[in-house]
Formats: sequence, C-alpha cells, structure tokens
Amino acid sequence: MGGHFGHGHDVHDAAPTHGRALRLGIGGPVGSGKTALTAALCRALRDELDLAVVTNDIYTTEDADFLRREAVLSDDRITAVRTGACPHTAIRDDISANLDAVDALEARHPGLELVIIESGGDNLTALFSRGLADRQIFVLDVAGGDDVPRKGGLGVAAADLLVINKTDLAPFVGSDLDLMASDAARVRDGRPVVLNSLRTDPAATEIARWVRAAVGAAHAAAS
Repeated sequence: MGGHFGHGHDVHDAAPTHGRALRLGIGGPVGSGKTALTAALCRALRDELDLAVVTNDIYTTEDADFLRREAVLSDDRITAVRTGACPHTAIRDDISANLDAVDALEARHPGLELVIIESGGDNLTALFSRGLADRQIFVLDVAGGDDVPRKGGLGVAAADLLVINKTDLAPFVGSDLDLMASDAARVRDGRPVVLNSLRTDPAATEIARWVRAAVGAAHAAAS
C-alpha cells in the first residue's frame, strides 16, 4: 500500500513518520458522506486502535459536533479546525492549523495510532498535502452523477483509496455503478476502489479493513 499522491503542486515535504500516529485524510465533495464514513470507521476501529479525529469546516464546528453527538469517541479525541476559507487550502496549502490540531491530540493522548483528518473540498482536485496526511481516502457519492469518476482530478485519480459512496441510492438517481467502477479503475491505474453503502454495511467493512492494513504497515515500518 503505497502513498501514491499526485502532489504536482504540493509545497510540503512528506512528514517523518517515526514515533507518531498514522495520519489518514478523508476528503471529497460536500455531501458525499465523509463525516458519516468517519463515524463508521471510529465505531469499527475504536476498540482495537488508539485513534482521534480532526474535522475541518469553514465557519462552524458542525462535523465535530456531529461526531460528539454520535459519541463515536470521547469528546477530547475530537478536534475541529475552522478554516475560514475553502477547507482545501487548510489541508494542502497552509496546513499549520491542522498540524497544530494533530500535535495537540498526540500530546493529550500519548500512544495514538491513528488520526483521521476529515475535510470537505469544493472540487475534484482537493487533495491532502503529503506534509499532513500519510494516506488518503477520497469519497464520491452516486448522487453526484455517474460521470464523475470519468472526469478524474487529483482526488479521484491519486488518492490511496477511492470510495464510491451511497450505492443504495443508485437506482433512485439513475447512476450506473458498473460504469462508475470501470471508469474509476481506468483513471486510477490500479489503485483500489470500494463501492460502499452505510445503509447496507454500517461498519464500512471493506474500508475499515483497508485502514487496519494501513496502520499495520505503519507499525511494521516503524519496528
């Protein structure tokens, strides 16, 4: 599982990984289901991994508030960053606020193994800087149109894992899942794609398995 980021304009170097938690970015368009997926992963992994979450919203703390209401982790393991601008600038250009948030969580919880950094983006190019995230999941949803994977973009093409989400809605919005999967496979050059529905699989089983493997690989590299 490699860190295949297409960071053509990334001004940050990859951060040293020894002695810290794996940082997993979860990005994608507004409404694609990133926060619900983050909640599902917290529920699936919290009894086996020491983890925490950073959310990014422009003006509010809506996503962090949702995670706290759902009690997916203790409140002190969930931190919100107010970006004040489109969140993609805070995960790619000036990543200092997110790095500060991650550092504060690691200071509060020594031994963290995984920090999920969830952020929306206004387009298909919203990709995390390699200075912030070691691995990245990009989330699309079927209601956005079945031509979206074909359009590519850094998020679709270069994220370590692409999730085509809310597949249960496909019959109602006229999206062709086979077409979306085949288009995604073509633009991603062999990188994995998961079709997901939290309605039929609330534990996000295949995605949680991928995250476990990523954390395991990080542990192995550090040993």
